Amino acid sequence: MPSAAEQLAANFNFSNFGKAKELRQRILFTLGALIVARLGTYIPMPGINPAGMAQFINSQAGGLLDVFNTLAGGAVQRMAIFALGIMPYISSSIIMQLMTTVFPELEALKKEGEAGRKIINQYTRYGTVVLAAIQAFGIAIGLEAANGIVLEPGMFFRMTAVVTLTGGTILLMWIGEQITSRGVGNGISLIIFAGIVARFPQIIGQGLEGARTGATNPLLLIAFAVAAGAMVAFIVFMERAQRRLLVQYPKRQVGQRMFGGEASHLPLKLNVSGVIPPIFASSILLMPTTIATFNAQNMPDWLQTIITFISRGQPVYLFLYGGMILFFAFFYTSIVFNPEETAENLKKYGGFIPGIRPGKKTADYIDFVLTRCTAIGALYLAFVCLIPEVMYSSYNMSFALGGTSILIVVSVTMDTVAQIQSHLVAQQYEGLIKKAKLRGARR
Repeated sequence: MPSAAEQLAANFNFSNFGKAKELRQRILFTLGALIVARLGTYIPMPGINPAGMAQFINSQAGGLLDVFNTLAGGAVQRMAIFALGIMPYISSSIIMQLMTTVFPELEALKKEGEAGRKIINQYTRYGTVVLAAIQAFGIAIGLEAANGIVLEPGMFFRMTAVVTLTGGTILLMWIGEQITSRGVGNGISLIIFAGIVARFPQIIGQGLEGARTGATNPLLLIAFAVAAGAMVAFIVFMERAQRRLLVQYPKRQVGQRMFGGEASHLPLKLNVSGVIPPIFASSILLMPTTIATFNAQNMPDWLQTIITFISRGQPVYLFLYGGMILFFAFFYTSIVFNPEETAENLKKYGGFIPGIRPGKKTADYIDFVLTRCTAIGALYLAFVCLIPEVMYSSYNMSFALGGTSILIVVSVTMDTVAQIQSHLVAQQYEGLIKKAKLRGARR
């Protein structure tokens, strides 16, 4: 089956694109919103020494702040109003998904359809504000502990930081929701995508400059480029891979006519969890190292030894990183996909898997297949994320070209291209319907 990108390339022509006025408007709105999101990463937060902040971030290369700086598109390095990025919203969404499996009231809201989804989204926004405020207060205290960054430490600076950073996250969340409803693609994902891609020219320029000055072997640089291209192709293949379960619907007679009897498929992706496992795993592992840098002078020797062993690039770090990716892949898949609920929905609409009894047997079979698909997807995530880490430890490769960044860029690109393709197909169908109506009117 051809992908959305292949279908778009085969059916695309400027004539059809020129007729798709709504699609052009959506694309322009998306680009304008992303420009606004990028401009916010250059507006500094009050009370910060930019030179001291940049120097501090450079000393944290490979740490947790470097991860957040990559996902925020360089806003952390400049300590801009969008320094928190969209991560509080993502964390709040995951917490709400966990709570829907724990509290029956939220699970009932989830099953109510659009009305329940709106209420859960509102709770997610409230959680985003709370998480952003807590993180902003923690960042303010951490910045005061580092020398030469805060111009006038004190409670006024902390309150200013909380209001500024929380307001920036809320604005980013609103921009993302507007892109989703009025633009093309998922707004939250596109904001992260734009932040990562914005750093690519800088990374490429540094690599070319290193090759020009002799600091980097040009053959090694070419090998990195080929490896990155091969990894992109591998990610596209694995993200499109799915296990399709045959679902049969019984025939039923209405009057003198027979309805139903058609066959369908229940697609199970290999990577249901997306990029959540690598982000969570790297954040948890890099947090002790980042906290230790704020209090390096008062750290005991035994704790410093542990921090050294779990520092990025060390064998213990690689082992824990891969293990945590596997764990979060299974854990998050169990949250977002419920085999029992899927089997119940199939039974409600009369669908069944041939050879499997509807109900609990179907749920067990779906869980059996999903577990094996998730195992392959988890190993794929671990492989994609560990290979760049090995390169980083061996050649001091930049984090911006890490596995998580490439995963996000490729996944968001595939999703956006699929939505553009669907808009073009819908526009072509609308044109056919209008022509048919005109012909009927002439008759």
